[in-house]
Amino acid sequence: MTLDDAQRTVDDWIKTVGVRYFNELTNMAMLTEEVGEVARIIARRYGEQSEKESDKAKDLGDEMADVLWVLLCLANQTGINLTDAFQRNLDKKNSRDATRHLNNEKLK
Repeated sequence: MTLDDAQRTVDDWIKTVGVRYFNELTNMAMLTEEVGEVARIIARRYGEQSEKESDKAKDLGDEMADVLWVLLCLANQTGINLTDAFQRNLDKKNSRDATRHLNNEKLK
């Protein structure tokens, strides 16, 4: 599935099952909440915090997909084509950061 496909799939779902998009501010709050859930799993599973027994069954991939879902909603609502935006972002990184990381002593 491409990003364009994902944006269309989310839009179709919202319009047929979800009734309508939540407003942008609500979706921004939901995005923050979903990113927090990803952070909680990573902090406890891969970081120094201990993982509660109740958190061990949580699916990191599913939580990441929740983040992507809300991000796709926001892109649709604000008229952003994520394929184009991501390509522009890659182009920027490739020109701006072409040697930046290679020359970073902290990364060696």
